[in-house]
Amino acid sequence: MAAVNNAAVNTAAVDPNSLQASLKDALLAALLAGALGLFFLGIRTDIAPGGLAVRTRWGLLLTAMAIVFAGRLLLNLFVFKTKRPVTRAISGSMAGTGSALPTLGWWMGRGLFGFALVLPFFFMTFFPGQQRQYIDLAILIMTYIMLGWGLNIVVGLAGLLDLGYVAFYAVGAYSFALLATNFEFIGFWTALPLAGLLAAFWGMILGFPVLRLRGDYLAIVTLAFGEIIRVVLLNWYDFTGGPNGISGIPKPTFFGLEFSRGEGGFADFFGIEFNSIHRFVYLYYIIFILAIITNIVTMRLRRLPIGRAWEALREDEIACRSLGINTTNTKLTAFAIGAMFGGFAGSFFATRQGFISPESFTFLESAIILAIVVLGGLGSQIGVVIASIVMIGGIELLRNIGFLSQIFGPGFDPTQYRMLIFGLAMVLIMVWKPRGLVSTREPSAVLKEKKKIGADMVAQGEGH
Repeated sequence: MAAVNNAAVNTAAVDPNSLQASLKDALLAALLAGALGLFFLGIRTDIAPGGLAVRTRWGLLLTAMAIVFAGRLLLNLFVFKTKRPVTRAISGSMAGTGSALPTLGWWMGRGLFGFALVLPFFFMTFFPGQQRQYIDLAILIMTYIMLGWGLNIVVGLAGLLDLGYVAFYAVGAYSFALLATNFEFIGFWTALPLAGLLAAFWGMILGFPVLRLRGDYLAIVTLAFGEIIRVVLLNWYDFTGGPNGISGIPKPTFFGLEFSRGEGGFADFFGIEFNSIHRFVYLYYIIFILAIITNIVTMRLRRLPIGRAWEALREDEIACRSLGINTTNTKLTAFAIGAMFGGFAGSFFATRQGFISPESFTFLESAIILAIVVLGGLGSQIGVVIASIVMIGGIELLRNIGFLSQIFGPGFDPTQYRMLIFGLAMVLIMVWKPRGLVSTREPSAVLKEKKKIGADMVAQGEGH
């Protein structure tokens, strides 16, 4: 009996799910976070007249360690203690809400559409002093929504991992800028489709070399293609302006009416008082219409034979070939159509900014667009919208958050840590929802009855 009791005591002492072991593990995680964040959070250097001035911020470092300790302890006590993977432990508690997700998604999509339709007037009514700032932020978010929907065709539907999508974004922007600045008779609505077609052409050029590649090899080649485009734009000075970029890109007009002060402008023609906000509202509705067109075309194509071929290619390329599907044409159409929408977004970016340079089309842009698609849920249109609002809007709103300075001290600037916060948010989302925020799917084709596809099937690569 004594031996049995001793064995039970020893087992309890080494039980990884015990409170003592959980506290020890959380403490080690906090110490590790403190060691890694010592030179990022605890010590700060500022430029001083005599050199560098070193300033310590132990309160910020200890706060970060406390957050890591509490988070790790909660995971140990309530997630890992179940002896199941963290994703199953969390998603299992939400299983009862799965049947309501398709209806929730239907109402959410239409609610977001209705709100987006009146968004500029909402800001003009309730935020009259900051309307320009918020409308400009809405334009930026809508641009990334359009880019995410375009990349979703390549990655989410066709299953082709593209790390160089920013190349088509750049091709569209530079095509529009060169056409609009060198040919005065070509306006915005003429240069826009031409830039999209040129981007689609370059998408086909990229598609030909990668027809036999898949997985990691495809990702490396597309990454290299994006860098090649950026380097060419940077060094071809006579054609692209090199690092100086292209300036003086004309703004879009409303049937020939410019949004300028004075006679012959938009305000003068309609007999209203001039306000610079009119141009931002017009730009918002341009990108809104372009994004809606992107969504409609994508959803229509998904239900056509080409869309079914994309999904078959994503699931199994060998089986796709055995069914008689031409994988060459399937890949080329996915790259071309996705690139075309990226070119449209690049054209709008050029006319919105009035100036473009190679620094605007780095690999970080591709990474952000791909993160939007993955975090939103591969193949999910509404997921891309939610991820764009959270990621792009959240990062930009950090510039205006004042209460963080009151917590961590007057010298704390949240904009310096926006990428750190952005990375932590991505890690948490992928741990919580590894298949994206919207992990359930509705099938593209049904037999007799439409049934929702759960996250378990999506996790196996089915039913995107």
